[in-house]
Amino acid sequence: MIMNSNTKTIDVPVGVILDMDTSFGKMINTCISIAIRDFYLQNDDYTTVIRPHLRDSKQDNVQATAAAIDLLKNVPVMAILGPSKSAQADFVIEIGNKSKVPVISPATSPSLSPKDNVYFIRAAHDSTSQLEPVAEMIKYFNWRELVFVYEDDEYGRGIVPYLSDAMMTVGTKVMYHTVIHPSASDDWIRAELYKLKTMQTRVFVVHVLSDLAPRFFKKVVETGMMEEGYVWIITEVLTSRLHSLDRADIDSMQGVVGVKSYIPRSNELNGFEKRWKREFKSRYPEDDVTELDMFGIWSYDAVFALAMAVEKVKNSELNMAFERERKATSDLDAIGVSKMGSSLVKTIRNMRFKGLSGDFHIMDGQLQPSVYQIVNVVGKGEKPIGFWSLEYAISKELRNETTGLKTVIWPGDSYIVPKGWEIPTSNENKLRVGVPAKGGFVQFVDANIDPQTKQVEVTGFCVDVFKAVVGALPYAVKYDFIPFVTPDGKKPAGSYNDLIHNLSVGKYDAVVGDVTILANRSDYVDFTLPYTEAGVSLIVPIKDEKKSAWIFMRPLEKELWITTAAFFIYTGLVVWILEHRVNKEFRGPPGQQVGLVFWFSFSTLVFAHREKLISNLSRFVVIVWVFVVLVLTSSYTASLTSMLTVEQLRPSYTDINEIRRNGESVGYQEGSFVKDMLIKQMGFNETQLKNYSTFEEYDNALKLGSRNGGVSAIMDELPYIRVFLAKYCTKYIMTGPTYKTAGFGFAFPKGSPMVRDVSRAVLQVTEEQMLNISNQWFGDTTSCDQQNGAKVNSDQLRLDSFKGLFLIAGLSSTSALLVFFFRFLHQNREILVSQDSIGQKLAAIVKTFDVFKDDDGSRKSNPDEAVDEFNNIHNSPAISVFHQEAGMFSHDEGFSTTEPGTPVHDTRNDN
Repeated sequence: MIMNSNTKTIDVPVGVILDMDTSFGKMINTCISIAIRDFYLQNDDYTTVIRPHLRDSKQDNVQATAAAIDLLKNVPVMAILGPSKSAQADFVIEIGNKSKVPVISPATSPSLSPKDNVYFIRAAHDSTSQLEPVAEMIKYFNWRELVFVYEDDEYGRGIVPYLSDAMMTVGTKVMYHTVIHPSASDDWIRAELYKLKTMQTRVFVVHVLSDLAPRFFKKVVETGMMEEGYVWIITEVLTSRLHSLDRADIDSMQGVVGVKSYIPRSNELNGFEKRWKREFKSRYPEDDVTELDMFGIWSYDAVFALAMAVEKVKNSELNMAFERERKATSDLDAIGVSKMGSSLVKTIRNMRFKGLSGDFHIMDGQLQPSVYQIVNVVGKGEKPIGFWSLEYAISKELRNETTGLKTVIWPGDSYIVPKGWEIPTSNENKLRVGVPAKGGFVQFVDANIDPQTKQVEVTGFCVDVFKAVVGALPYAVKYDFIPFVTPDGKKPAGSYNDLIHNLSVGKYDAVVGDVTILANRSDYVDFTLPYTEAGVSLIVPIKDEKKSAWIFMRPLEKELWITTAAFFIYTGLVVWILEHRVNKEFRGPPGQQVGLVFWFSFSTLVFAHREKLISNLSRFVVIVWVFVVLVLTSSYTASLTSMLTVEQLRPSYTDINEIRRNGESVGYQEGSFVKDMLIKQMGFNETQLKNYSTFEEYDNALKLGSRNGGVSAIMDELPYIRVFLAKYCTKYIMTGPTYKTAGFGFAFPKGSPMVRDVSRAVLQVTEEQMLNISNQWFGDTTSCDQQNGAKVNSDQLRLDSFKGLFLIAGLSSTSALLVFFFRFLHQNREILVSQDSIGQKLAAIVKTFDVFKDDDGSRKSNPDEAVDEFNNIHNSPAISVFHQEAGMFSHDEGFSTTEPGTPVHDTRNDN
């Protein structure tokens, strides 16, 4: 390197991270080395010189990250050139953001955004910028549908969200996405291509790297898809790397069309290419000399941009130090923050000059595109057929208003522009679709073989749904229905489980019919999403509830009756305890007191209790309980009134366990899994079960009942129940709990790639066409539900609805009882602290509790003594004179209108 002898230079370390075991990495490294030498030969007066420090990322994300950390920690570098792969750059960019060191990379994935990553400068075009020329080309040929094939990595996934939007602007729909992992096997690629071959769409846009492309296109040739009528369009990175492929690889891509950024030819570029080839051969003599592509040229210009930016920063602030934490806990902390980085990145993020690639314009950290070239793979390489620019769109020549493209040689050496779609006509790809053959329930599926023509005729709801789903697929599927019948074709060849087994062993490619999705079946086959209502329930005859002599018991369920009775007794007992010591009405012989407990509590039901309460605690308990009784009686009255005034059609059974306990019979559909469900899950004896094949047999069996050779109920799946009830709406009703199942689904062999697509189509058909198909076969099945909804009584009043009410009543009674006992024990604490035994203490407490306590606090063991003393007090002359003068005589207070000296008669007991 020749420098001015009078100039003192400052070395600025710069990191270079490349995959040095690839021809691409070696090409970029050679370009960077020549660019540094050329720049300082042209600018020998510069006082800064960038010094590259190369690290090999070995095509590994972790190695690339480790290389970046090593360069920043141990060199340390002021900027990093590379890596080129998007997946590697993703990690390195994060480190650059943290350390404030610019990362200049040609990574094209739009998920790596210079707007979101301030220290990332993309020295290449964002891969989304090529979508406009691709869309314009598709519009030019008037193709309305395409399939997008992309690589399953950071490079491939990043463009996916933008593709559909770009195609939508030209009225083209992306019908399907095929995702190929870089390590996918040849067999997997072949199987995926066979699936693509069944599609109507014949236009494919391929977004993969040059490592995967040769294997992919060789399989395209093997599957017969590189023939006339097919269109294959490749994206920029692969198009720019066609020169790196072998002749055999190019042969498998004949007729492919690609787009790539256009770099104008110049004397400087021609001279650089010659020098580059010599340099490459001297550096890597064991490698075949490859060709220079746009990424190498952009790398050359990126070095010029970095060198200019470093010199510019030097004139203002050239500080190559890093601020580091004293106590670093990791390698990232040990790197620190570059003091030069923020100034350097501001300069290089917005730069424009005439470079080797033409107008090298970086704006907001992104290299700006201008013109794209469209090429056709023909013979040994590529042939330019046109250009795309913002000014002229698609044109044959650059800066020429002549629109269109030059003659394209399409796959199959055809000059005829493909129409972009085709209906497959070969029989070899037809699906063998197995369908169940059954004597009844033909509304769902009916398969017959014409004895004369031997033609298979398959009809039914499930069949129409399948046809609609196939029509909604993004590709054409041809199929043949094969009934599951014995060799003579007269009867079914087995159960539904047998049909599924035949699918799993390869006799069929799919099974269509009223096949329920079950866990044990999913062990052998894959099911699509369900397309019907799911669940199993009971059908029972309807009975008129108004004819029942016990209808008055119906408003409340059994648990609520029991709970209410228990609370009546509990409340009466609590009131008796609270009143026994102070109220003579709650005293007397034991039999009388027990009767009083029941009488008082149940009399509250009609608010007829006449016993006067003395204790405030008992008054509190009764007030709360009367409120509870009021709510209960009001609810009961309303429910019973409804039952007696509205036509009551109720199920004859609501619990299948009741049928089992009574030894009655239950019917099921012949061949259904419901039989196993009844035996294994519900404990039925097989002798209690009867199978039927038609809705008419269902009706006849339910009409006869278990006692006359029929059944008490039918258990079946909801789709069948809906159809049956629509036909026999006024005679039967669905009752009991609904046992969950997954519904009907289409079955495919394990691992079938069609399951995902068919499931997606099922959702589309369910939303758009299912109601029409259902009404066509079954009519309006909702009318019966609406009709019976007015007739069938609502559920009984349940205990759950009154739990809060009983909780309040229980807490108030218990709280009052506890207050009473604590007060009573406190008043008689001398008994508790005595030296007597526990038995003696209990006996003393019980005896004390039974002692009557008058209002003045005195105790009387005999209630009659209390009454006599009460009468003596109230019959005294003074009290009598007072009463006569005041004219106040109240039975409620125990006063009497008799003459003085006459004993008071308690009128409260007259009744």
